[in-house]
Amino acid sequence: MRTQLLQIAYTLDNIETAARQFWEAASGYSIFAFSGEMGAGKTTFIHKLCDLLKVQDTVSSPTFALINEYHFINADSREAIIFHLDWYRLKDTAEAINAGMEDCLLTARAGAAYCFIEWPEKALDLLQLPYLWISIETTDIMERKMTVELIN
Repeated sequence: MRTQLLQIAYTLDNIETAARQFWEAASGYSIFAFSGEMGAGKTTFIHKLCDLLKVQDTVSSPTFALINEYHFINADSREAIIFHLDWYRLKDTAEAINAGMEDCLLTARAGAAYCFIEWPEKALDLLQLPYLWISIETTDIMERKMTVELIN
């Protein structure tokens, strides 16, 4: 079942506001699947979201590393972990498991981390319900449209 939680349009000029709106709607979840074409701005949005959360680490694309780990202090004043996963180069679910993706998801499922996944289409079998599906579309050269759906 899909339930739409949020739909917003944004540009680089107001992406911080979009990140804040997103987090207000989505912060109760731990698995975030970011979908969109190449260049749609998935990594840029995740970077701004990490800025909002005051992540203590350098935020960068995990395209070659596959997994980046970031730390921040959550609303409960506890240290929290974000696993930023990029599944673009994965061939299949088995390769994702061998790369440690399943471990990250299990940690998030247990409430001990968040997973921000780019290119989730590459290993959909790993995504256990519930999770958030975030579609980012390019509406023109400067604007993006984001739709956030709860998949359960």
